[in-house]
Amino acid sequence: MRVLVVGATGFVGGRLVESLRSAGHEVVAFSRSASRSSFPDDVEIFEGDLADPASLEGLCDGIDAAYYLIHSLTAKNFADLDRTYARRFRERASAAGVDRVVYLSGISGDERNLSPHLASRREVESVLEAGSFDLTVLRAAIIIGAGSASFRIVDDLTDRLPVMTVPKWVSTPCQPIGIDDAVAYLIGVLDVEETRGGIYDIGAPTVWSYKSLLKLTAEEKGKRVLIVPVPVMSPGLSSHWLRLTTDVQYAIARPLAESMRNPVTVDPERDLQSVVPIEQTSVEVAVQQALADG
Repeated sequence: MRVLVVGATGFVGGRLVESLRSAGHEVVAFSRSASRSSFPDDVEIFEGDLADPASLEGLCDGIDAAYYLIHSLTAKNFADLDRTYARRFRERASAAGVDRVVYLSGISGDERNLSPHLASRREVESVLEAGSFDLTVLRAAIIIGAGSASFRIVDDLTDRLPVMTVPKWVSTPCQPIGIDDAVAYLIGVLDVEETRGGIYDIGAPTVWSYKSLLKLTAEEKGKRVLIVPVPVMSPGLSSHWLRLTTDVQYAIARPLAESMRNPVTVDPERDLQSVVPIEQTSVEVAVQQALADG
């Protein structure tokens, strides 16, 4: 199968390209920063920018399936950009006759009071759904791995604050997933016809809170932390607090922090594990691997 990865140089994209190759697919890697040195010789490179329509000529030609992994969190108007980019991709994929598209989105619990970040993910889902291809949406919470911005925030906090006065979102339930499992699910849906047109949640086998995830990460590094939630800290204030406690770019950390108020756990009725079973990695092991690779 000839597969296009849009966002191939990102945290998920780079690993997905390698796993698709290993699975025997012909891979086209699209990114603004795609270069020959970034990928093995048998990966086709397509350097382009969704902000520049002229650079997209022929992007989807001959493509059977595509993964759409674009999120524009570094821009203040990221929702506008994500909407525009998704439309441009949809138009080209539809015109070229792409059969399937897989979009990596975000879990957002009960779908009420969504943060701007999660609301934008939902909008992109709707934009892509209007294409002539079959869309499969996988929704994830924190993806644990070296290079993950969300996990980097957790890692930085446990490095710098032995005593944390933290926003109340530390008690929010979440269901992280290791990067290897996320990639396994992304590839697995291609072989399961039932997943065409479906929306699925992906996560590790157990539910955590951000507080318990912080404690686990600290323990894996041989540290102990004292966490004291402060109920009056708003999402806006908590994002400024992150500016002082993590090296993650503030433009990325802010929307991620605002999203942490939403419970992000797998809905049993949408659990991809029941349709595409894999050997799941525990959160404990995923954290160990991320720290070893970091």
